Amino acid sequence: MTSQTSFDEREFQTPGTGKGIFDVFKYRYLLSLLLKKGIATRYHGSVLGWVWSYVRPAAQFLMYYLVIGVILQVNRGVEAFPVYLFSGIVAINLFTEALRNATTAIVDNKALVKKIYLPRELFPISAVGVALVHFLPQAAILLVVALFVGWTFSFVQVAAFLLGMLIIVIFALGLGLFFGAINVAYRDARNIVDIILMFATWASPVLYTWDMVHDRAPSWLFELYMINPVTSAVELFHNAFWLPVVSNDPVRPDMLWANAGWGLLIAIGTLVIGQLVFKKLEGSFAQNI
Repeated sequence: MTSQTSFDEREFQTPGTGKGIFDVFKYRYLLSLLLKKGIATRYHGSVLGWVWSYVRPAAQFLMYYLVIGVILQVNRGVEAFPVYLFSGIVAINLFTEALRNATTAIVDNKALVKKIYLPRELFPISAVGVALVHFLPQAAILLVVALFVGWTFSFVQVAAFLLGMLIIVIFALGLGLFFGAINVAYRDARNIVDIILMFATWASPVLYTWDMVHDRAPSWLFELYMINPVTSAVELFHNAFWLPVVSNDPVRPDMLWANAGWGLLIAIGTLVIGQLVFKKLEGSFAQNI
């Protein structure tokens, strides 16, 4: 008598298919390797190495402070303007690096994409993870400066910081999946991202205050401006680091936390759209790369 072993075909998976970003939980070890690779190669061959993680934001802060704060005299209307400015710079730097890294992640890892199968989402996710790691020294400097000028701990401030960081990471990852997938076939996507990032600093209250937009822009434009995920995140960073160190009681947006909620929902929606586009196009990555 010949015995046959029964099997369930549902246990087998078609090559090249997966569960999208949910596969990250299954391939945690590979994700950790990609993170280590990204961190190790970031400053490979550099004399200063990780010091650049401090030098670049410091130079950026100095340039904006001199031009915007001193020459244009914005600092006269904002108490503790250096803390206000650096809070926004730290937030926008996280968004900039995360989106730029995620957009080029597939192309930058073309050797692996061509040779073996693994969830392609691992590459943009690890790229955002590398940006998050390099964000931490900047956040540490910001915290030290804030402590020096009188910052005190509260759970509300920590919640604002964590929510702002979460909004930026989700939004940057969603845009990175979208443009990263398109960038494989059309390198124009990287140039479009560069344009987006060029406007990002000016389209959020980094170098100026939110009430300047409130006083000059049409109401509908102001509402769109405030639910912009990057604007919400920057204002949350201001609440976390700048607001506790000012002596007066500055006017804050009435619907800040509600706007942050909308910003988070928009970021999640962007992530969903980015994932759908990524899954639609990933089958042709190896051929087009």
